[in-house]
Amino acid sequence: MLVKKKKVNIITLGCSKNLVDSEMLSGQLKYGPYEVIHDSDENADIVIINTCGFIHDAKEQSVQTILEQVQLREEGKIEKLIVTGCLSERYKKELPAEIPEVDAYFGNHHLKDILNYLKVDFKKELIGERLLATPPHYAYLKISEGCDRKCAFCAIPLIRGAHKSVPMEQLVAQAEKLASQGVKELMLIAQDLTFYGLDIYGKRQLAQLLKKLSRVDGIQWIRLHYMYPAGFPDDVLDIMRDEPKVCNYVDIPLQHIDDEILRSMNRGAGEKQTRKLIRKIKERIPGVHIRTTFIVGYPGETEEKFEKLTDFVKEMEFDRVGVFTYSHEEDTPAYKLTDHIPEQIKEERKNRLLDLQTEISKRKNQAKIGKTMPVIIDARYGNEYLARTEFDSPEVDNEVHIITDRILTPGKFAEVKIIDADAFDLWGELI
Repeated sequence: MLVKKKKVNIITLGCSKNLVDSEMLSGQLKYGPYEVIHDSDENADIVIINTCGFIHDAKEQSVQTILEQVQLREEGKIEKLIVTGCLSERYKKELPAEIPEVDAYFGNHHLKDILNYLKVDFKKELIGERLLATPPHYAYLKISEGCDRKCAFCAIPLIRGAHKSVPMEQLVAQAEKLASQGVKELMLIAQDLTFYGLDIYGKRQLAQLLKKLSRVDGIQWIRLHYMYPAGFPDDVLDIMRDEPKVCNYVDIPLQHIDDEILRSMNRGAGEKQTRKLIRKIKERIPGVHIRTTFIVGYPGETEEKFEKLTDFVKEMEFDRVGVFTYSHEEDTPAYKLTDHIPEQIKEERKNRLLDLQTEISKRKNQAKIGKTMPVIIDARYGNEYLARTEFDSPEVDNEVHIITDRILTPGKFAEVKIIDADAFDLWGELI
């Protein structure tokens, strides 16, 4: 007699690193008495919330999600509610006291404990096995855990611990497994990709890892996310320039340009070093697209310092820019500073910087009109397809809209000619 499997819905909040953790958990659970779904509206017997605890807004979203699921738990619509991830790691004492209706709390790095709680044996041979929460043609590859940087505003080292690289052979094996399942695009993620290898090989080894991953059959694009500007490894630029599989896409959070702010943030690189690095990246990799992020409203940011940041963004003309307002996080080094800038001013500065970047993005996108480029097809909606160029990461960057009666398959590549553009979207016709 077949026993019906219980359904587990894993709700993942926060960054793509959390998403990989959820996929790893599901890779073990699916070999137990469970059917696993990700972020689904379907009814489920068990809900696992993988929380984010990075900044105030993320914490609020996590708490709200927990409370929504507690309501379903109390209505008898789910049997068990489990909370894991960064929020429950950071507030391991406070959360159970404040929201006792949750059946079990776990922090980070508690995969075995969650499995044990759900009466599933941990299988070492399944390490790296994942049930993807992304479309089947792309996946994130987490190459390290934690962070040794000491950025004053950041709580990640408190939550995730020290930097720990994943051995190269394990990453190659994961990439081969993903490729065998149809993954075409790998997005390398970590709190800081450039630190990769220091702890286990004694030196930075990101370039060597890229060489090995580039030899994996089936993988066609490799994209790099989250590279720290201080101590940036030059050999990675050579790989990006010379290896066709490595996208000419650099994601490098700069956070600010004013020297006093950068020193207070403990970023390890000032204005002069930052400018030199951006020039070097552009010179060494013709056609490179740079994504960066900035924090506005950090303690000590005067209007003059903010204007210096806007002037820098005007001058550099980055391809992609994200902007965050400063979040005053307890237990971080910056918490001892006075958070003196009103939230209204922070939001206003954020919007000013984003408005400036919108004009830059529109101008740079319209310069692509008439150009032909390869794209990967992400999704189909009737006779419209959404695709991306090598310069665009899923969910955060531009999309290419293609309207055609031809049948295209998500996960396949196509050549398009760009025929129109605005600040955040391109329109292309098939070649």
